[in-house]
This record gives sequence, structure tokens and C-alpha cells, in this order.
Amino acid sequence: MRFLYPENERQELTYEDVFLIPQYSELPSRMVVDITPRNKLGTIPLVVSNMNAVAGRRMAETMTRRGGIVVFPQDMNWERVERSVRYVKQCHAVYETAVVLNEDDVVQNGLNLINKRAHGAVIVVNKEQKPVGIFTEKEARYQDRYTELKRVMRPDLVTVPSSASPQEIYTLLDKNRISLAPVVYPNGTLAGVMTKKSMVRSTLYKPAQNERGELLTATAVGINRKLEETIGFLLTIGVDIIVLDTAHGHQKRMLDAIRVARGLMGPTRPLVAGNAVTPEATRDFLQAGASIVKVGVGPGAMCTTRMMTGVGRPQFSAVLQCSRVARESGGSIWADGGVRHPRDVALALAAGASHAMFGSWWAGTYESVGDIQYDEQGRTYKENFGMASRRAVIDRTNAAEVFEQARKKYFEEGISSSRMYLKKGEESAEDIIDKITAGVRSACTYVGAANLEEFHHKALVGVQTQAGYNEGKALKESW
Repeated sequence: MRFLYPENERQELTYEDVFLIPQYSELPSRMVVDITPRNKLGTIPLVVSNMNAVAGRRMAETMTRRGGIVVFPQDMNWERVERSVRYVKQCHAVYETAVVLNEDDVVQNGLNLINKRAHGAVIVVNKEQKPVGIFTEKEARYQDRYTELKRVMRPDLVTVPSSASPQEIYTLLDKNRISLAPVVYPNGTLAGVMTKKSMVRSTLYKPAQNERGELLTATAVGINRKLEETIGFLLTIGVDIIVLDTAHGHQKRMLDAIRVARGLMGPTRPLVAGNAVTPEATRDFLQAGASIVKVGVGPGAMCTTRMMTGVGRPQFSAVLQCSRVARESGGSIWADGGVRHPRDVALALAAGASHAMFGSWWAGTYESVGDIQYDEQGRTYKENFGMASRRAVIDRTNAAEVFEQARKKYFEEGISSSRMYLKKGEESAEDIIDKITAGVRSACTYVGAANLEEFHHKALVGVQTQAGYNEGKALKESW
């Protein structure tokens, strides 16, 4: 990457300060662009942050099925981590997981579960686990909430065999004028569900899998925990990526933790450490044994660190400076935070990151942790909170002595509660993936790059005023 005017490199810049300049291109279409990350972790350059309100098993299976990575939070207890990891690894790499109830369940149970998935339907099965009906919110109208599903479900099922190709399934759905159908194994039992959208997406994305064909899993670990015991447990249950996570990473405890983790994990398993914003921290992390450095202090949407402490660094400059050191050492960078629009992901990749990592944008989706709630106008939302907020601190210290819990509440650096409304066209995490990857692919074609490594080397970046940034927005903001 280079600046249009070299002297701009001496400025401290964030994503809103910069823009990409179009260049000569011979690419016929953005569909020929390969957006596989440089370090081959996943097949798209997106990571969901380890936020309690965002990164659960539904988000993990959805993202990894489309090629991304989800980091489970460090606050999850071991039982929940194990349950989530094993769940994700047994998920089908193509078929969506169905919301399943039996015939004797009631309408209220269906309504409670229906918004756990973006496809908006419950598959009703019999005792042999064979689909016998579909239940949606439409079937619940004017019905008593304790009516059994077998009395209100749609029994006129169209099922598709698990041997069918995406094109065949799409054609069947289109022919029958339906948007969703259960997929069944040869014995008639339920394998999953497929929608028209998921059929198309299955041909556009490749799942993020390990060498055994399982969907990738990643878990954050705090450096104050019993590392040997914690990492040993995570390796035993098959976690693929360990993320050592603390707000201020450039400290002795982090470097010691990296050495311990690397010794336990062996030389090849991905080890992420963060957070950092300087070349010196990046170099120290990599020399200690990390393979990926998580870059960003204070750019998160729910983070108040910079306003509370004055500490941090504008994200574009932080990613640019840290990625240079990482590349020289054979490592990679995750650009953590500051993403508000697809352009920000493209700029992080142009600056040298292998992945863009963020959390709050995913919070307002069906797949995020938590239940759908309704405001006074009937609009749907989910609650979001920062990982340095009082609420997160309480979650993290609930096993500590009560007086120590009270002391730690005085050091919050994040927003404790924010409503993230489900936005039309972005209700699912997959909708957000579509927008971001389309933007990244288009950015590559504007630069004339066939892949992300070419994109980084060819990118020409200019610096703009706030008026210049505002000029680039649509008259009615759509993101």
C-alpha cells in the first residue's frame, strides 16, 4: 500500500480519513476476485469479536458456514464452551440448522424459538424425527398460544433429498413457489433446511473448515486465568484457534502467556494475541510465539477507552504500522474494531490486515446471543454491551468474592446497554456478510487486484477532509 502523497504517512489516520483511488484494471468481474485471507484461516476475511452479546454458537455456525471466524468470549464457563464447540463442529457445512419441535409442542414454544434463525420457520417432526409440517408466525395468527402445533402447522410439505445439488434444490423451491424446504436423508429423517438465499450462498462461499472437515472454532482466553489448565482443556475439546485477549496487550504478563500457550499448542496451531497498536508490541508478540496480532485500542462502537483515558491510536494507522512488522516476520494482523461500513473492511485489508474483526454490527441480527425484544413502537431489537462495561465486568467476576466484585465495577470502559435494532436487509449475519464481501470484491476490481495480497500491494490511498468523507455518503444513509 502507498499514499498518494507520501507525507500523509506521518499523520495518524482512521478509516474516515482515507479513501482508495481507482486504478487501471483488467478484471472482467468482481466475481473472479479471490477474497481468501492471506493466512488461509477461513475463506472470507471476517472475524466476529468475542463479545458476550454477539458471539454464541448460532453466530459461529452461521459465520463459519460462509467462511468467517467467530471467537467465543472468555467469560463463557467451560461447560458452555465445550457444548458450543462440539455443537458447531457437528453442524452441516451446507445445510442450515432447523428450528425443530415435535407435533405435541404448543404454539407459544414455536413463537419463542422462531426468531432464533433468520429463515423464520419451525420444522415440526414426528417421533421418528421425520418432518411432518412447517410452522411460521402466520400460522399463529388468531390461535390460542397453547394449541398444539399439529393442529396449526402446514402439513403440505415439500422436502428435498440430501443428494440434490444447490441448483436442483433452488429449482424445486422456485417451481413450488416456496422460500424454504426441509432437507431429508434417504431414511426420511431431517438433515436441515435450505432457502433460496442459502442455496445461492452455498455456491458463492466456502465454509471455514479444519483439516478434518469440521467447521472452525476459536475461543478467547484471558491472561489472568490458569493458562495451562484452560488451554489444555480447549485443546482437548478441539478448539482450532486460541485468542489471548486483554485490553492492553503490550505487557509482561501477555508475553509470558504467549510463551506458555505456544509451548502447549505446538508450533503450527494458530495463536492470536492482542490488543496492540504499535510495531514494537507486534514484534514482541510474534517473537514470543504468536502467529496473529489483534490490533486496535479504543475504536470499538461500544468502547469508551479513548474518552476515559486518552489512550489508543487511530485505527487505519495502527493497522498499517503493525501489519508491516507482522508481514516482515511471517505473521498476520486482525484489524479489531472501527468498522461501521463495508469500506472500512476494504481499507483495513488495503492497510495489510488479513482479517477485519468487529462485533457491534453483528449484534442486531437473528444469530447474535440473546432474545428478540420489542420497543414501544413494536420494532425488534437486541441488547448489546461492551466487553469493558460494568455488565461485562459483572459477568466476568461473578465467581469472585463480593467485595472484589464491587471494586472492579469502578473501572468500566464500555457502554453497558445499547439497543441494536434489526435493520431491514440486515436481519441476518449472512446479509451483512453479503454486503461486506460485495464491497471488498468491488474495491479489488477498482484497484485492479485479483486477490487480497495484490489488493494490499496495489492500493493507492489518499487523505480527505470530513467534507470529502460526507460527500461520499448517499443522500439517505443506507448502511
